[in-house]
Amino acid sequence: MGTIYDLAKKTGFSITTVSKALNNYKDVSDKTRAKILQAAAEMDYLPNAHAQSLSTKKSWAIGVMFSEANEVGMKHPFFNGIIESFRHATEEQGYDLIFASRNLRNRDMSYLEHFKHRAVDGIVVICSDRMDEQVQELMRSDIPIVVVDMDSANCSVVYSDNIEGARLAVNYLYELGHRKIAHIAGDETIDAGAARIKGYELAMQELNLPIRPDYLVNAGFFSVEEGKQAMERLLELDDQPTAVFVAGDQMAIGVIEAIHEHGFHVPNDISVIGYDDIEMIQYITPKLTTIRQDTDEIGEAAAELLLEQMTAKERLTERRVIPVRLVERASCAPVKQ
Repeated sequence: MGTIYDLAKKTGFSITTVSKALNNYKDVSDKTRAKILQAAAEMDYLPNAHAQSLSTKKSWAIGVMFSEANEVGMKHPFFNGIIESFRHATEEQGYDLIFASRNLRNRDMSYLEHFKHRAVDGIVVICSDRMDEQVQELMRSDIPIVVVDMDSANCSVVYSDNIEGARLAVNYLYELGHRKIAHIAGDETIDAGAARIKGYELAMQELNLPIRPDYLVNAGFFSVEEGKQAMERLLELDDQPTAVFVAGDQMAIGVIEAIHEHGFHVPNDISVIGYDDIEMIQYITPKLTTIRQDTDEIGEAAAELLLEQMTAKERLTERRVIPVRLVERASCAPVKQ
């Protein structure tokens, strides 16, 4: 493994040019950068992180904060997909990710204090609870930050078009002839849950359908069990819905289980549409029709916004709303006449 001097000698470029290429300076051409990076790979060259930090005044580290207060956290495939996309995009630019330990509170250290101690260049906040004071503290800080899946006017944010996604779901069920459409919702304290409720209500109003209080069930924090319990409440009604829009795919799995356990069939008796398009729903019976969130695009957009701020060394407040789309499978059918 050679030094930067060996790398400069091998490529024929100055040490300054080599250093700039390795640190992604914009005044180095793509052709020159590619040649230097290829030579670095051939030499197994690995820059000294401490020296690199001193020369660039960067730690080349990004803090990742996620809240598990809602009992979902990084276990959820949706957030895993975003992190993988974000990681890939930032690692390509030379950054490492530092995850905040869930034990920070037990050490009397806030997330902000932890990230300042690690001297991160920026922070991405994922799966957050807007009521969490530590999330608010991060958003008030002067460190470059991007928040995913939550709206805010105080910092850059990336989230799916949840209102439009809910409207797509309701309109799809309406086109199949359904008029008794229920919504199993995520908790309103979570931005995604609140936005999908709003989209459901807007769509029902636009279609001149009544919004029945007993058809709008809060299923909490997007778990399979909570979805199942919410569906059981709907099945207890004398006038049951013919279709259910569920605010998350994991909840929808519980919904389908409850319907089958009560002797009904999906979709012949009750149609079910979910939200997220997580991988496992392609393997349940029936395969779930859902609203797809593009985790790749969300992660890439979050990385782009954060990298832009870190390069400019200033906080920006930009909003990226990522489009969603309907994915038709087998869990919805025309209403029985």
